[in-house]
Amino acid sequence: MSPPNLNSTDKISAAVRDGKLMASAADNLNAWLQGGLPEWATQSLAELIERGEWAELNDRFYRYLEFGTGGMRGRTIGQVAAQAETGTLSSTGSPEHAAVGSNLLNEFTLARAVIGLHRYIAKYLSAQKITAQPKIVIAHDVRHFSRHFCELAASTWTRLGGEAVIFDGPRSTPQLSFSVRYLKAHAGVVITASHNPPHDNGFKAYFTDGAQVTPPHDKGIIAEVDAVPLSAVHEFLTKDLTKVVTLGRKADDDYLSAAAQAALDPAVLKKTELRVVFTNIHGVGAISSIPLLHHAGAKITEVPEQLAFDARFPTVKSPNPENTEALTLALALAEKGGHDLVMATDPDSDRMGAAVRNRAGKLELLTGNQVGALLADYRITKYKELGWIPKAGSQSACIVKTFVTTPLQDAIGRGHGVKVINTLTGFKWIAGKMRGYEEKLVQAMGPGFDYDATPFRARAALLLKHSTFYLFGTEESYGYLPNDLLRDKDGNAACLMFAEVAAWAKSRGLTVPEYLDEIYLKYGFFLEGVINIYHEGASGAAKIKRILDTYRSAPPTAFGETNVTRFQDFGREKFFDADNELIPAQDLYLVTLANGYSFAARGSGTEPKMKFYLFAQEPVKSAADLPAAKAKAKATLDTLKALIDADARQRADPPTP
Repeated sequence: MSPPNLNSTDKISAAVRDGKLMASAADNLNAWLQGGLPEWATQSLAELIERGEWAELNDRFYRYLEFGTGGMRGRTIGQVAAQAETGTLSSTGSPEHAAVGSNLLNEFTLARAVIGLHRYIAKYLSAQKITAQPKIVIAHDVRHFSRHFCELAASTWTRLGGEAVIFDGPRSTPQLSFSVRYLKAHAGVVITASHNPPHDNGFKAYFTDGAQVTPPHDKGIIAEVDAVPLSAVHEFLTKDLTKVVTLGRKADDDYLSAAAQAALDPAVLKKTELRVVFTNIHGVGAISSIPLLHHAGAKITEVPEQLAFDARFPTVKSPNPENTEALTLALALAEKGGHDLVMATDPDSDRMGAAVRNRAGKLELLTGNQVGALLADYRITKYKELGWIPKAGSQSACIVKTFVTTPLQDAIGRGHGVKVINTLTGFKWIAGKMRGYEEKLVQAMGPGFDYDATPFRARAALLLKHSTFYLFGTEESYGYLPNDLLRDKDGNAACLMFAEVAAWAKSRGLTVPEYLDEIYLKYGFFLEGVINIYHEGASGAAKIKRILDTYRSAPPTAFGETNVTRFQDFGREKFFDADNELIPAQDLYLVTLANGYSFAARGSGTEPKMKFYLFAQEPVKSAADLPAAKAKAKATLDTLKALIDADARQRADPPTP
């Protein structure tokens, strides 16, 4: 360990006086310099101070990386790097060390999070009078430092007296969710930043039910993490894997067996011989998605340039299947080969994007809202055909979606006679509804009833009779979950589900867009749009906060000539879902306009951005009306998008008086 450099301390003080360094950043930076860091870390900070990289140091130290309700996510490679951090790059471009800073994901902030999580789980088990040692399952994706962070987390957990289980390599987030339940662990963690840029990584925490933590456990874990001082992490920075258990092939097979149950009519894939181009965009998707599709009977062609794990995601600007650019290679391959369907998963394979052929033979990208609507309609229809739910529907069967997901799915649910639950953004809230339905059934069945051991078909009948049967869950950001065998969105199962929809449409002589038009003819035309306004670092966080705060203090009253007719503030008002359960307070705003259009506004929980979700709706009386309805919705939505964007940017940077 190296002592702090006195010259560095003087320069920090001068930077604060000159207005170059925030006081909070200086306090944290000084604490870290005096905290007994490893020599390479101290050298890195000294180098940045010597070079006067105050903007970088502000971003690195203005706060501690927030351990939010689902974990934490942030940079693990700085915008400006120090030579001692970079060291010798790995074969896939990973620096020798994660960047140093309280607002970054690195060994120090990760160990702090693990210690806090262990303390909370230990206290929870004690309160429940459970004598077992805290057991955790940890998975990781392909990002920079992911394996290192996974092993460090497992080592820290066992040194604290717990039991830690890891995989022998990268695995998907949904497999982690399944494994927490299957292995009867008390917690889970996946090291991933999902589809964030390559410089990011994350630490996503799960509770005993295999879902991301929700109240009251989220706040309890946050409090424990916040209480861990930097001095407490040093003894855990050297890995010891002697007590860590590594899972074998059976863990993969068990997850695949569960994911395969997403198919309601698996025979249709074999019958149609659906031809699919699949890309994992350098992530973990090929590990599970390809075996699922192959076993179901689909004909799979992989994108060879994107098959290998690579933390740099070198063939795309962003490894996000929501972005057209990320599917460029897959689309080209499908055009050349005449394939029916293109599907892509993000780096941790919890999201899935798709493109389908239209009647003109051209590939057409679908949005997450469109895929979700197709899956919802198909699955409810198929459950009725199979006799799992009554043909008229049932209020004891439900689909669950988020408030920022298309209202078309509300219309589909109502049209089928099933209950529609709207939740806050994030699959943890969807999983929370599942947990409530599970607990209600367990209570009804009495002692000795084993929920997980009950076959899925039999469990569905019991839920329909005594609780609520979850049919399908979705969120607009390309997340889908077919059943309650696990408790987070599943890109692998989504590939299987959507391939089944495409095969079913093909068996009827329809294209997928034509099936979507059938849905529009029943419920009206719906179109959605998204605005993402990025603001990074300390100054960016302040801009996002200004937008959120001014929406509350001075809500918009009109956009152009269209008045606002309703403004709903989820942070101030009380709202209840279709089960009459209170929606937790959140900085979420729903705005309804005089023309029947609406939008939602919220700050992203995982990226430095402000998000707006726009919803258009036009009536459709006949097939002849559909083209005009589509054109009108698009034109009106484009105009509205520009007005909302301009207003938000003005709120972020108000003119100086």
